[in-house]
Amino acid sequence: MSVSGDTIREIAQLARLRVEDDELPELTVSFNAILDLFEQLQAAPTDGVEPMANPLDNRQTLREDIVTEENQRGALQSTAPLTEDGLYLVPRVVD
Repeated sequence: MSVSGDTIREIAQLARLRVEDDELPELTVSFNAILDLFEQLQAAPTDGVEPMANPLDNRQTLREDIVTEENQRGALQSTAPLTEDGLYLVPRVVD
């Protein structure tokens, strides 16, 4: 598959990019090189290869879900001007 200058103009318009006429030949060559690379990748034999999320075969180590800090709500809310039932009270700004 290859693209032409008209195709690149259409892509640029869809992407809301300005492409000058003198840039079209270089962009055409670059686009076609990228498409050739994709064609080479499509030709690679992948039968029997399982998809993977990480090429390093690492696993996420999980920690236990336990509380590691004390409840400091009172100390943290002691500097607030108004609190009620553990919530910060703020003045109404919208009627």
